[in-house]
Amino acid sequence: MSHLESQSLHFLIAKHQNSMFLHQLDEFTELHLLEERHADELFAVIEANRERLERWLPWVSNVHTVDDSRRYIIGALQQFADGNGMAVGVRCQGELAGVVNLHFVDRYSGRTALGYWLGEAFQGKGLITRACARLVDHAFGPLELNRVEIRCASDNAKSRAIPERLGFKEEGTLRQTE
Repeated sequence: MSHLESQSLHFLIAKHQNSMFLHQLDEFTELHLLEERHADELFAVIEANRERLERWLPWVSNVHTVDDSRRYIIGALQQFADGNGMAVGVRCQGELAGVVNLHFVDRYSGRTALGYWLGEAFQGKGLITRACARLVDHAFGPLELNRVEIRCASDNAKSRAIPERLGFKEEGTLRQTE
């Protein structure tokens, strides 16, 4: 991305400052929009959890450098500025623990998809469940959507537990999607 494009993106984000996403889950945990300054940290969490994440998330094999993480963040910020999605860092005791995001916000049909992943060191604390619950509230509240979809691997028990805890209804199994 050129310097001019980067400046334009920052202008778009600045224009939406009143709708920036920051939420304190508890005294130790917050959710915040990922920004370019988080690229090193994001890459480090992905790298530290690469083997486990690659098993479930095909995109991980395309992240090889900090610049790859930066490009992802820039794209996510553009989606946020356009009202088409958001990538939210889950920060626990000051450390980036993982990411939850809304993908493919479709205002015409009133729906979005929710994705999530968490570093292994932060699992088992309810962080992702609470973070996902907050994003679902955001989707149904301020975004005024009426449907949130979660797609996860049928044999990923930890990931499947999230929609179950949140009261989602399983509607089916998609085959050969990843």
